[in-house]
Amino acid sequence: MSNNEMYEVCGTVERVVYRNEENEYTVIEIGYGDDCITAVGTMPAVYEGEELKLIGSFQSHPTYGQQLSVSAFERSMPRSVLGILKYLSGGAIKGIGPSTAARLVKEFGENTLDIMENEPERVARLKGISIDKAKSFAQQLKANTSIRDLMAYLSGFGISPQDAIALWKKFGSETINIIENNPFSLCIDTSSISFETADMIARKKDIPSDSSLRIRAGLAYVLRHNRRGGHTCLPQDKLLQTTSAFLEVELYQSEAALEDMVTDGTLVRYNLNDRDFIFLPDLYQSESYIAARMKMLLRYPVAPMDDSSALIDQIENRTGIKYAQLQREAIMQALCKGLLVLTGGPGTGKTTTLNGIISILKSKGQKVQLAAPTGRAAQRMSELSGCEAKTIHRLLEVQYNRDEQPEFKKNEMNMLNCDAIIVDELSMVDTILFESLLKALPLGCRIILVGDSDQLPSVGAGNILADLIASEVIPIVALKEIFRQSEKSLIVTNAHKIVNGIMPELTVKDNDFFFLPCNNPTAARDLIVSLYSERLPKSYGYSPLNDIQVLTPGRKGILGTAELNQALREALNPPSGSKDEITFGLSTFRLGDKVMQVKNNYNISWLRDTGEIGEGIFNGDIGIIEQIDKVGRRMQIRFDDRSAVYDGDCVADLELSYACTVHKSQGNEFEAVIIPIIKNSQYLFYRNLLYTGVTRAKKLLIIVGNQQSVEYMVNNNVRTLRYSGLRGMLTEV
Repeated sequence: MSNNEMYEVCGTVERVVYRNEENEYTVIEIGYGDDCITAVGTMPAVYEGEELKLIGSFQSHPTYGQQLSVSAFERSMPRSVLGILKYLSGGAIKGIGPSTAARLVKEFGENTLDIMENEPERVARLKGISIDKAKSFAQQLKANTSIRDLMAYLSGFGISPQDAIALWKKFGSETINIIENNPFSLCIDTSSISFETADMIARKKDIPSDSSLRIRAGLAYVLRHNRRGGHTCLPQDKLLQTTSAFLEVELYQSEAALEDMVTDGTLVRYNLNDRDFIFLPDLYQSESYIAARMKMLLRYPVAPMDDSSALIDQIENRTGIKYAQLQREAIMQALCKGLLVLTGGPGTGKTTTLNGIISILKSKGQKVQLAAPTGRAAQRMSELSGCEAKTIHRLLEVQYNRDEQPEFKKNEMNMLNCDAIIVDELSMVDTILFESLLKALPLGCRIILVGDSDQLPSVGAGNILADLIASEVIPIVALKEIFRQSEKSLIVTNAHKIVNGIMPELTVKDNDFFFLPCNNPTAARDLIVSLYSERLPKSYGYSPLNDIQVLTPGRKGILGTAELNQALREALNPPSGSKDEITFGLSTFRLGDKVMQVKNNYNISWLRDTGEIGEGIFNGDIGIIEQIDKVGRRMQIRFDDRSAVYDGDCVADLELSYACTVHKSQGNEFEAVIIPIIKNSQYLFYRNLLYTGVTRAKKLLIIVGNQQSVEYMVNNNVRTLRYSGLRGMLTEV
C-alpha cells in the first residue's frame, strides 16, 4: 500500500485501544471483512459497536506495523441488536454498564437508541432508572450526534477535526446554530479559528462585508492582534483607522460598531491624558486593579520599622559591608514604606541591597517569599540570596481551567502566607500575571519589585516596570554607581555605555568582552561554530551545552536561530549509529540535543533530583535530551535539576537551543555568550536588544560582526512603543 494514497475503510469498531481525553486522539481496531485494521487519529466520541467510514492513508509504524492514519471519518449508529448492545456496553453513555445495556436492549430491541434519545420517559419506567438519569442518557446521545454533525459541517469549510473539537468544547451542542447566526463567533479569543477563516464562511453565507457582525469582529481582532505585540489597549482613533482599512469599510461604520461594543461592555473606553483608548475587558480590569492596589499601598503603607537605620548599621557591622547611599536608601524604603521599585544595571549592587533587605526582614521574624518569572531567573535568585526562590507560576500554584487557560490556586480567596515578597526580573512580567500575583498577596504584605527597565519588555501584553517608573508616584531607587569590583569587567562597563548611547570599547584583548570583526554572514556563522564547539571549550574549559549560549537578534537568515542551530548541532552533536533520533512533524530531535521550551505548558510533569514532583515547564526553560523512547515516542529531558517526559502532545513547543533569540534568553544568564551582529535590515537592531544580550553574559561576551552594525544598534534607541493604561491610571487623582 502506498503511504500517500488515500483509502476508504468501512467497518465496525471492535475495540477502543487508546483515547486522549484532552485532544481526542484515538486508537481503534475496526472490523474489515474477516480481519481487523488499526486506525489512529482524531476521532471524538467513537465507541465500540459503532459503524464508521474512515478516510486516510496507511502508514508503517516500527512497532505496531501498518496503521490507517485517519484524515476524516463518518459514523452511523449501530442498527443491529448486537451492535447496540456492544455500543452501550462499551461506555459510550455514562451511567450505563453491561447489565443496564442488556436490560435496555432486551426491552426496546433495535429501537433502543431512538427511544433513549427521544422518549426518555419510557426509559425511566425501567426499574432503577430515574427520569433525570434517562434525560441524561438522551442528552449524551444528542451530544454524540451533534459533534459528528459539527465535524461534517465544518469540514465543508476546510476546518480540521481538531479545531472542530475545540469549538465543540467552547460552544457545545449549539455550535452549528451559533455559527449559522454569526460565523464570527468562531474567532473568539480562546478559539484557534482565524478571523480570515470566519470571514470566508461569512462570505459563503452572503453576509455583507459591511455587516455590523463583521465590523465588531474586526475591531476585536485588531485589539487581540496588537495584544500579541504587547499592547494592552489602542488609541481609539488608531483602532478605527486600522480596522476600517483592514475590513475595507467606511470609518463611520467602524465608529458605529465601536459605540455599540462599548455600550454593551464588549470593549472598554478609557480616557487617558485627554485621549480615548480602547481595551479588551480583561486587560482593562487587570491594569485598573494594579493601579488601585498600588494607590492603596501608597495611601495605607505597612507599619514602618522604627529602628530601620539601626538595623542597617547592625548588618553592616556583622557582614563588613558598607552600603552606598542609594543602597541604604533602598533598604530604608523597603523597611519604612513597604513598597519599592529597585532598578539598576549590572554591577550596581542590586543583589547586595536585596540580600540586606532579606536579612533584616527575616531577623524581625518576617516571612519572605522570593519569586521570578522564569525557572532560570528563580534559580539564579536562589543562588545569589541563599534563600529559596520560585517561579511566579509555581508560587501561585498554577493549574488549567476547562478552556486550557492558566488559573492559580493562590488568589484573593486563598492568599499567600507571607509578610513580604521580592520579585526579580520585573521587566519580563506581563499585566495579567502581575495582577494575579497582587491578588494573592495579603493587604499588609511588603512588596519589593526588582528589574532593569533598559532590558526588553515582557512577551505578554503590558509594560509593568517601565510604567511604574514613569508614573513617578511609586517609591523608586535607581542604583547607578558601578562598584569597584565590577569596574574591572568590560561586560559591565560596556553595558552601561550601550544603555547611555555610547559606543562600547571593542579593541581590548585581555578582558571579558571581545569583538571579532567579520563582514560576511557565512564566515561569521563558521567562526561562531568554531568558537562554540572547539575554541572556548579548549581555552576556558567551558561546556558548550551548559556554559555557552549563542544569542542572535532574529530567527531568519544565515545568522538566525534556524540555520545556526543546525550548524551548531552538526558540529557538536552529529548523527551517529549510537544516538537515537525521533521525528515529530517537521522537527527531528537527537539524543544529547540542547532544547528550549518556547511556550508555557502547565501540564508537563517533572521529577526533581530531590524526589519532589511537580508540573509546569515554562517559556525559556533550557534542557538536554537524556533519553529517547522510539517505541513509545517519548523523550526524557533534563532541565537543570528536574527531568520531564515529553510525548507528541507537548513536543510542538520544543526547539533546538544551541542558539536562541535575545528575547528568549531573558531571565537567563550564561557563563559565556556569543552574539552575531551583522545588520541586514533595521528590524530588531535597536539599543535595548543589544543591551539585553550583553547583560546575559556572566564571565565572557564575544560579538562577531562589524562595527557599523554595533554602532547602529547603540544609536538606535527607538524603543518598541507599547500602548498601556497603567501609567495614566497611576497618576490619575
